[in-house]
Amino acid sequence: MAAKSVKPSLSLGTYFLAVQFVDLLWPTLLLLNIEQVAISPGITAMTPLDFVHYPFTHSLLMALVWAIVGFALVYLFKKDASTALLIAACVASHWLLDFFTHRPDLPLTLSETTKVGLGLWNYKVATIIIETALFIAGIWLYVKNSKPADKTGNYGFWGLIAFLALISISNVVGPPPADVTALAWAAQLQWLIVIWAYWVDGHRTVN
Repeated sequence: MAAKSVKPSLSLGTYFLAVQFVDLLWPTLLLLNIEQVAISPGITAMTPLDFVHYPFTHSLLMALVWAIVGFALVYLFKKDASTALLIAACVASHWLLDFFTHRPDLPLTLSETTKVGLGLWNYKVATIIIETALFIAGIWLYVKNSKPADKTGNYGFWGLIAFLALISISNVVGPPPADVTALAWAAQLQWLIVIWAYWVDGHRTVN
């Protein structure tokens, strides 16, 4: 939402797709057993997931590769280097934000010999405060720089915000997933958020 306020020429859905791309790819790789996760309640204060093996989606090396791919695709279609750079930054930002939140489970390379993470998720209250502040800041920037063109642009947007908030709350207070397969299929629902963002943004205009 913050990126949309910088470059409004792209849909909010495109920005959602960029920042969440590796998490959108991850559940498919889980189902194919290319990457692995274990359910270990208590491993951090915020998530029961032990990210055992996920170099193709969450290594620093692949974050840079996916960012380059994002840059190339946007430049190919838009012929705008600054917009392409912003999308690349959005893609790469996922790894940077994970670096602050994850325990040391983020690999630097495909070999996974070195893993990093500052472990904010070990501190529930601090995580909730920081993530809520970032969420509110993003909403404020988006609302400040756009307005609804119709009821869909208004109620659809606030419905999306409520849905995102509900997901965040359920992740904190809800039970752990039943198993990895159930987790992977549930994670595929993230595509709904991207589609919702495209739909809502098409019913809003830039201030």
